[in-house]
Amino acid sequence: MGIETEYGITCMDRSNRKLGADEIARYMFRPVIDTWGSSNIFHPNASRLYLDVGSHPEVATAECDSLTQLVAYDRAGDEIVDELARTAEESLAKEGIDGQVYLFKNNLDSIGNSYGCHENYLVGREVVLKKLGKQLLPFLITRQLIAGAGCIKDGNYHLSQRADHVWEGVSSATTRSRPIINTRDEPHADSHLYRRLHVIVGDSNPSQTTTALKVGSTLLVLEMIEAGVELPNIQLANEVAAIREISGDLSGQVLVPLAEHDPMPAIAIQRAYLEAAKTWLHKRPESDPHLGTGTTNEEMGIVVQLWDKVVQAVENQDFASIAGDIDWAIKLNLLRRYQSRLGLESDDFNHPKLAQVDLAYHDIRAGRGLFRVLEARGLVSTWVTYDQVEEAKTQAPSTTRAALRGAFLREANKLNAAIAVDWLRLKVTRPEPQIVELGDPFASHDRRVDDLVAYMRAHAAGTAL
Repeated sequence: MGIETEYGITCMDRSNRKLGADEIARYMFRPVIDTWGSSNIFHPNASRLYLDVGSHPEVATAECDSLTQLVAYDRAGDEIVDELARTAEESLAKEGIDGQVYLFKNNLDSIGNSYGCHENYLVGREVVLKKLGKQLLPFLITRQLIAGAGCIKDGNYHLSQRADHVWEGVSSATTRSRPIINTRDEPHADSHLYRRLHVIVGDSNPSQTTTALKVGSTLLVLEMIEAGVELPNIQLANEVAAIREISGDLSGQVLVPLAEHDPMPAIAIQRAYLEAAKTWLHKRPESDPHLGTGTTNEEMGIVVQLWDKVVQAVENQDFASIAGDIDWAIKLNLLRRYQSRLGLESDDFNHPKLAQVDLAYHDIRAGRGLFRVLEARGLVSTWVTYDQVEEAKTQAPSTTRAALRGAFLREANKLNAAIAVDWLRLKVTRPEPQIVELGDPFASHDRRVDDLVAYMRAHAAGTAL
């Protein structure tokens, strides 16, 4: 599994003059281009770092096989792009521009454009995609109740930043018509065994805990689908209408029209999946603790407890109980404080100061972004440690194919060798092209990669094999 995060970007100088996103992105990626000759590279930690359409810096995490591992690499991505932003500020200063670069882990800019946070899950090829989509969609559409990032829209508070920017339930498109589930068959693995489920409806989450719940709950639902577990028989009459209506209703009680049954409250749909996951947890096969792979039942138990806590909070309208755990509730709690200071009613979100708070919450810079300030003060929960994030910034995951990519990149950088890398392939381009294709995402050891590295070393040293 992995997460792709596109970051919003802007830069202000001391006179509050805004510099263009294209220009700032060029400053940010200048050291990347100087080192690797491209703005689209695989980072030494085996994640992909690149400049996406619209001048959005993007990080796609390396392949992870456990929840804790993924949360650590997701946060490491924030740290990696923030370091580029700091370097850009130094370059600007040398040219007499006293500018601050802002990177936002959110999904909306000031004029309403949306950019994504995409989740990738490896599922077995034997799972019928149509059946998977049918069983997964009701969960994903109501998942914003437990994992939305929250936003102010048209003077009201909404659960999700992405809900108003999807146009289909299931589709092969990504930008022309944003679907909830993307069906483009691009597994980046052995296509006879696997497919990659590409979920593009989720919000970017500054909170580690929200990220863990978003991904962990989805993993549990996918596991149940693959195992043939009976899930709630829920089919929505109109997925797009439902996701928008749910986003604007903090009560969770909006009635969602179903295709074949009476309407259900949105939170009741989420509750139905939660109860199925509780039962599944008692049957779920344990990952091998000696291999250090997979998400343990103990960690999934924490996910289910948190899931239950959030569903209960929505059912009881007790948002204070999750104001340290879930992004939309953390942000709402902040906004309530500012409403009180400004003398506003609880349903009035029109003040420009509140819009500033909404945006500043997503600033990834430690000591500046509002979420990061709360985190530093111990006012919000975390999922991984500082040391785990620091390791993830420089080292590839050791339990997946990413370990092979990381070792190959490390040796190539040391030797200044001519190479090409993508998710599936490692290539030495000189003197004769040598390619290894890695079709098994779970293989962290491969003799062929050892031979490829030996070939690279021998020719870098000027000797023949």
